[in-house]
Amino acid sequence: MLGLVLIAFACIISILGYLITPDSTPYANNQKPELHTKPPGFTVKFMLVKKNQEPDKTGIFEKMLFGKQEESTAISIYDYDFSNNNIIISEYTGGKSNSDGIKVKYDLADVIYALDFKKPYVYDTLNNKVSFYEIGNNNKITKTIAELRVEAEKNNIVTRKYYLGTDVIGRDLLSRLMIGTRISLSVGLVSVVISLFIGIFLGAIAGYYRGVVDTCIMWLINVVWSIPTLLLVIAITLVLGKGIVQVFIAVGLTMWVEVARVVRGQILSIREKEFVDAGRALGFRNMRIITRHVLSNVMGPVVVMAASNFASAILTEAGLSFLGIGAQPPVPSWGEMSNAHYGYLLLGKAYLAIVPGIATAILVLSFMLVGNGLRDALDTRNLDDKPIAAT
Repeated sequence: MLGLVLIAFACIISILGYLITPDSTPYANNQKPELHTKPPGFTVKFMLVKKNQEPDKTGIFEKMLFGKQEESTAISIYDYDFSNNNIIISEYTGGKSNSDGIKVKYDLADVIYALDFKKPYVYDTLNNKVSFYEIGNNNKITKTIAELRVEAEKNNIVTRKYYLGTDVIGRDLLSRLMIGTRISLSVGLVSVVISLFIGIFLGAIAGYYRGVVDTCIMWLINVVWSIPTLLLVIAITLVLGKGIVQVFIAVGLTMWVEVARVVRGQILSIREKEFVDAGRALGFRNMRIITRHVLSNVMGPVVVMAASNFASAILTEAGLSFLGIGAQPPVPSWGEMSNAHYGYLLLGKAYLAIVPGIATAILVLSFMLVGNGLRDALDTRNLDDKPIAAT
């Protein structure tokens, strides 16, 4: 049950995706080089400068799946001050005090609004007012300097906290860890589906028809079985190319042999049962007997193996990404995150590499626990051992 709860929690994070991550940009790839390798709990101020472009109309569902580009550019700062129609900031440079910052001046209206500079922009020094046009809005906007300052302090000066710190190029580690959950579960799901489809089909054909068909399929199974899994995955990945889709296919094509062997062994015993003979006597086709009667009796071991293969697929993907032939940057794979930061193990920031590794271990352990639970629940011998209550 603990494993099931952890898997459900991981699935919720994967489904909601960018809706709940602190960094909702695609692949959580909002880079802030000045914030590299900041410790967990690090807090910094940002000034949000509105981009002078049409607003992004990304919907909630699209944002949940693919993320959303920020409508404002976040500039990390130490502090800020106002001067006429400008805001003067002290840009964050990594130092500890405000004196280390670089002074930069921005126009207040340009910070708050997406200005259309093709139309007039007027600063009335006598009345301390600014008149301008916003992109996509044909109506002239007039604001006093005092109003702009209030809006800037309320909406454009924000404080952000990095709960797990930042990585080597200043990205939010928590956001990338959360999106990495989706990558790991996706690899496991697609790989298991591919392996089950191929394994059940070949195992069922071999176990039911036996003879030459069984010999040929078992020869293929033994050949694939004799090749180390990781070596075979690397070979397939190098042929198909690098990328997350190639990892899906490569891992799935190497995991079907175990499924095929189990299905074949189960069907070899089931095909001799009376209900199979009855189906033949009634004139049912072999494929109907296999799909509707035989396979339904071997799903127990297959479900248990699917849970085990799910864990193996996650672990294999993490290993491939760590070696650099799996998911490619900026895709936030847990293996790639560990690979990018393993050098910090000796520099006092080992958590950068250890946290993704712990996440991988927890998810793999969860699927193994669920697999063990399913094995015990579906084992008929356990039912036979239970005492029958007296009537």
